[in-house]
Amino acid sequence: MNFREAARRANIGKLSLRLWHQPLARVRDSLRNGGPIAERATERGRAEMEGAAAKLAPLPERAGAAQFRVHLLTGRRFWYQSAFCLHSLSRASGCGVGADIYDDGTLDDRLQSTLRRLVPAAAIHTHGALTDRLDALLPESRFPVLRERWRNYPNIRTLIDPHLGYKGWKLVIDSDLLFFRRPSFLIDWILNPDRPVHGVDCEESYGYSRSLMERLAGAPVPPLVNTGLCGMKSESIDWCEVEAWCAELIAREKKHYFLSQAIVAMLLARSPTIATAPAKDYVTKPDRHEALNPRAVMHHYVAESKRWYFGTDWRLARDLPETPIERSAHPG
Repeated sequence: MNFREAARRANIGKLSLRLWHQPLARVRDSLRNGGPIAERATERGRAEMEGAAAKLAPLPERAGAAQFRVHLLTGRRFWYQSAFCLHSLSRASGCGVGADIYDDGTLDDRLQSTLRRLVPAAAIHTHGALTDRLDALLPESRFPVLRERWRNYPNIRTLIDPHLGYKGWKLVIDSDLLFFRRPSFLIDWILNPDRPVHGVDCEESYGYSRSLMERLAGAPVPPLVNTGLCGMKSESIDWCEVEAWCAELIAREKKHYFLSQAIVAMLLARSPTIATAPAKDYVTKPDRHEALNPRAVMHHYVAESKRWYFGTDWRLARDLPETPIERSAHPG
């Protein structure tokens, strides 16, 4: 095939993508989300949720109750989801809840001030401070793939930012979680961590072949790992190894949206034991029935379940009765 023919085929491929495949994908996504009318209602609900977040009461200290911290990445597009996540966790747990919040680069001074008011025990790690930490501990000359992914693929930051250069166990959660009942399993893990913990996905989503992942990890990869709820020991992560894994996964099977989830599954493969959040209580992608009548402890709103998240469930979480304080001997 000569250059002219190759160029012609490439142009046809681009035209086909723009005029057929992308519009078809948008139609399919719209139908999964309930159609155009439902999508407009979902967007109205999202806007109302954002407005309501600023009116939430600050998280109470709850002196005498168990105290714990969680870790979240957030920014201008997600700050209100983080606020509702922490609000619901506080009310459902009856504990004193603090948070380490990692700026994705879009948290301006106003939003930082709002989050500090809503979460008095918050520590906000600014984008500038995170970049300085990267330059010191993950220099681009030695970690070119991780640095490129950190800049262009925010999902990897939920692994790097809370763990790089730190020690101890940390529970990292996504912003699009809501809690409806006391998360006893999770609280027990936070107060006495002895092994990694993860949520269960609605379907296995690693983006890379299991054979390649297991060859690199040197161990069987656990099924259905969902990093929306993931606890690990920071010093257990070998960043040189993670750099090598990312480089080979991408070189062999290209960049993928689920790269970060694949890397975490590979890290968990090395652990002799893993704590898995019970799938019936910690639900990823609740269906309509569960979303409108929550029976689970927690929902993680991925894909088309955003419809219920923005339409109804943030209101249910906002109005959740507070769990009575459970006195604890743990120092927190």
